[in-house]
Amino acid sequence: MALRLERRHPLPLWQQAILPLLSVLAALGLCGLLVLWAGADLVRAYAALFVGALGSRFAVLETFVKSAPLILTGLAVALAFRAKFWNIGAEGQLYAGATAATWFGLTFTETPAWLLLPLLLLGSFAAGGAWALIPGLLKARLKVDDVVTTLLMNYIMLYLVSALVDGPWREPVSQWPQSPEIVEAAQLPILLERSRFHLGIPLAFFCAGLVWLLLARTPLGYAIKAVGVNPRAAEFGGIRTARVIAVTALLSGGLAGLAGAGELAGIQFHLMEAISPGYGYSGIVVAMLGGLHPLGVVLAAFFFGVVNNGAQHMSRVTGVPTYLVEVMQGVTLLAMLAALLLLGSFAAGGAWALIPGLLKARLKVGNADAARALSTLGSRMAGPPGGIDPSLHTLHGAPVSGSPGGDAPPDSP
Repeated sequence: MALRLERRHPLPLWQQAILPLLSVLAALGLCGLLVLWAGADLVRAYAALFVGALGSRFAVLETFVKSAPLILTGLAVALAFRAKFWNIGAEGQLYAGATAATWFGLTFTETPAWLLLPLLLLGSFAAGGAWALIPGLLKARLKVDDVVTTLLMNYIMLYLVSALVDGPWREPVSQWPQSPEIVEAAQLPILLERSRFHLGIPLAFFCAGLVWLLLARTPLGYAIKAVGVNPRAAEFGGIRTARVIAVTALLSGGLAGLAGAGELAGIQFHLMEAISPGYGYSGIVVAMLGGLHPLGVVLAAFFFGVVNNGAQHMSRVTGVPTYLVEVMQGVTLLAMLAALLLLGSFAAGGAWALIPGLLKARLKVGNADAARALSTLGSRMAGPPGGIDPSLHTLHGAPVSGSPGGDAPPDSP
């Protein structure tokens, strides 16, 4: 069997920058058809959307309030996806963090705020991380499908929260199942008057900087990216892939847990079944639109914060249902994936040139060679996730030492 050495190139920077923009424009265009179908004026509807999100000081601050949990869940998903740990469970991890924050806020009623708030945030991080660590260990040790386990863990946590707010934590005077209000010392302080701009919002941006630093400047970040590119090759290079996946799951779940702490201690102050409108699932779209890069995640989260905040005003002005937000998220993700496929084919260095050969094989040789040509086309179109060192070479999926232009990796964990 012949061996083939290929140099793999990530998408050029301009393509990485234009891809999310094209996806957003496509989503706005397609959702515009739905606005017209609803009988509303398109220009008036989109103007109301952006005025409702950015038209005043209060509107801008509310947009940041809605962006903060999306930043954290987007970072959680992006970090996990970098290691090919398919964490679909950010929603459950968010609820785990909110549950831990509630416990701290109801238990330590005499603790001063300067001590209780750090304990609450650390406890929420630990709870979300522990909830993600379970499927992480199942994948790392037993090769259990992480998509299935992380998704199922969402429902387990939702039922646990439901049991708590309908049982021992239920507030007696409330008509709805919810916990009592956490003590004031456990509530995140409001930083700007006449707003809900709380301490958790700058904390989300701070976490984005930490994730960037982790991926770009640390041995663990290098190991996460190496495992994401090729786990077998990383294992041969001395990286303990099982440990990297477990640590990545812990950090990913912890970030989602902080999102739950922010919503509980900064906005709601009561644990309830509907404390999240789906921030964990929206984080998947945010991470993909942001190219799994922390800066991209922040920008994508702010965009969806604008859409989420402005949708209410658009609905009041034009009568367009607010459910358009969910449609726009789904269309944006589909447009992102479609654009990634098209741009990836161009970045493959002439993959379109294989199409005439594919047609020739189909017409003159038969289905077998046509399928082989199609397989070759697919392998040419495939590329590594953004941000991976382009100096890596692959030999049947394994990095080759001494590749030209490549720097020696930092010490692996």
